[in-house]
Amino acid sequence: MITLASFERKIRRAAIAIGALIAGAFSFTHPAAATPLPLFPFFMTPPAQVEPSPYMQSPQMDDERPAIEQPARFKRQVVNYPTREAPGTIVVDTPNTYLYYVLGNGQALRYGIGVGRDGFTWSGVQTVTRKAEWPAWTPPAEMIARQPYLPRHMAGGPGNPLGARAMYLGGTIYRIHGTNMPETIGTQVSSGCIRLTNQDVSDLYSRVTVGTKVVVLPMDRRADSASGKRG
Repeated sequence: MITLASFERKIRRAAIAIGALIAGAFSFTHPAAATPLPLFPFFMTPPAQVEPSPYMQSPQMDDERPAIEQPARFKRQVVNYPTREAPGTIVVDTPNTYLYYVLGNGQALRYGIGVGRDGFTWSGVQTVTRKAEWPAWTPPAEMIARQPYLPRHMAGGPGNPLGARAMYLGGTIYRIHGTNMPETIGTQVSSGCIRLTNQDVSDLYSRVTVGTKVVVLPMDRRADSASGKRG
């Protein structure tokens, strides 16, 4: 049997419980109250910021690397160059590692180049038969035989050894092209191709047309003697 006293005790307990609930709700909205723990921390807690692994970051492209300072004599420049060759002709001075683009009136635009290493130089007269921007590279069979680890094909791009531009010479395997190794300008390092920095080959490419005459001098003949001067 419920007495009046026991009923009043139950009423007081219920009132205390309701008051506690109201006080808790008030603490979520009152500006002076301490911040309560979230009811659903897995929804309200922001995800932790994870630093990306250096192995997952995009690799730096070759054309974003700091430019290598070339020796002054290998920088592109206009020089005195009397020659019998017509303006627009390319003369490759293999022993001095220069390429001349004949301007006429006794002048030429000179570029520093890399040439074939010992046993891989060549000479003769060719014409530019094709031009390509960011060319793909398919090593010839002779090169694969010497270096079987080479890729059979490589798409064009900053990592491609042909660099930014290529001008193909006649029906040969040789090209005038850029490079992803500008530090090799001025050296005898290639398998017979003539390489320029990407900046220089892009400049030359803009001047050259299909059909341009290319004169490649042998190692024992300098461009100044070919032009009629003793050297």
